[in-house]
Amino acid sequence: MRNEKLKDFKKDGHHRGEHHRGKGHGPKTFRRGRAIAFLEMMNLKRSTIKEQLGKPEFQSINQILVGELKAIDMLINEFIQLFEIQESEEKETSNNGEKGIEMNETN
Repeated sequence: MRNEKLKDFKKDGHHRGEHHRGKGHGPKTFRRGRAIAFLEMMNLKRSTIKEQLGKPEFQSINQILVGELKAIDMLINEFIQLFEIQESEEKETSNNGEKGIEMNETN
């Protein structure tokens, strides 16, 4: 009886996410969605660090924040290249359309 239910389950296309294949929601789309979500998280961290740069209570660690901002910018750029994320996808994830640290932000 159990085997029959399993066969019906597989036959209906619910085994290992197969029910999504006809709709274009396969593993590649899932992984790409996770990559975009990770990029969104990195952009959020970037914007938080950028906000901290302008606050007086963080002036004592300003150089550390600048270094972290440069590092996260480098990681974001490498991630975008590695996963071949298009500009339209990137704009969806970036906050205020900011991209990269400006060279004159060295305070």
